[in-house]
Amino acid sequence: MLTATTARDAIQRMAKSRVLVIGDVMLDHFIWGAVRRISPEAPVPIVEVTKETTFPGGAANVARNLSAFTPHAFLMGRVGKDSAAGELKRLLNDEGVNTDPMLESDTLPTIAKTRIIARQQHVVRVDRETIEKLSSDELAIISQRLEAMLPELDGVIIEDYGKGFVTQAFADQVLGLCKAAGKLVTVDPSPRNPLSWHGASLVKPNRLEAFAAAGIQDHRSPGPPLEDKRLLEVGEQLLDQWAVGKVLVTLGEQGMILFQRDTAPHHIPTRAREVYDVSGAGDTAIAFLTLALTAGLSAEDAADLANHASGIVVGKLGTARVMKEELLQAFED
Repeated sequence: MLTATTARDAIQRMAKSRVLVIGDVMLDHFIWGAVRRISPEAPVPIVEVTKETTFPGGAANVARNLSAFTPHAFLMGRVGKDSAAGELKRLLNDEGVNTDPMLESDTLPTIAKTRIIARQQHVVRVDRETIEKLSSDELAIISQRLEAMLPELDGVIIEDYGKGFVTQAFADQVLGLCKAAGKLVTVDPSPRNPLSWHGASLVKPNRLEAFAAAGIQDHRSPGPPLEDKRLLEVGEQLLDQWAVGKVLVTLGEQGMILFQRDTAPHHIPTRAREVYDVSGAGDTAIAFLTLALTAGLSAEDAADLANHASGIVVGKLGTARVMKEELLQAFED
């Protein structure tokens, strides 16, 4: 288990980590306001807008989490030629994320999600997206750019939100190139897009995604995760099904559980004190898990650090990221 001293040392080493995030990028748009009455036109609340904010979302939020701890965070995804793409790149560049590897589509819009929040209550979400699978021409561009970058990278994160960018051909190509180059690859999968992750270093599903991938019904047994027979069955099955060495299942309020070949499952209890918003918690977990692994931590200690970071971010409203001082304070506390 990490101490405040070992965590500080690891955080210092992270500054040298060079990590590329590849996956579905999007722009998160928040409209904040107050509700004082119901509309006379329909039984819906009238939101009086007080402010609007935008943040990088999806794979872009993963890269944003990285950039608070390393100046070598890179992002590859697909955006349109529109104002949302310009805003997304501006936000990322301002926070130190290198967006040069991004692809621009002539036909697809940048994915954007608008959330309306009234008095800290999520009222409604409006999505603007066209889901279209990655083309062979786009995959060729990705392969070319990834091959050129790999010698300078320590790790790659595949972030799948099921929006079409991550396909089986994509996974096979990216994992094959990374394996040949001897690079760490972690995966945050989507339950809407069941794929084979053969060749990945570690796959990080949440509980819902893990049970869906294994095809096992979740009965949500009460009690500690290490006594949850179905959960343990799922973890062992996914190690074989995905042909990977490690699977980390995030469990919300129960923390995380790490499965490794020929090793007993390892449970990490949650570090969250107060939960205001779980959006982006998975992004934070995969970002810090990968950073910690590239910094030389064991899988158990990397999961512990990622768990601390996730515990911080769920205590914030909206798409948020963790800062160095916050993470250090979490270990000191």
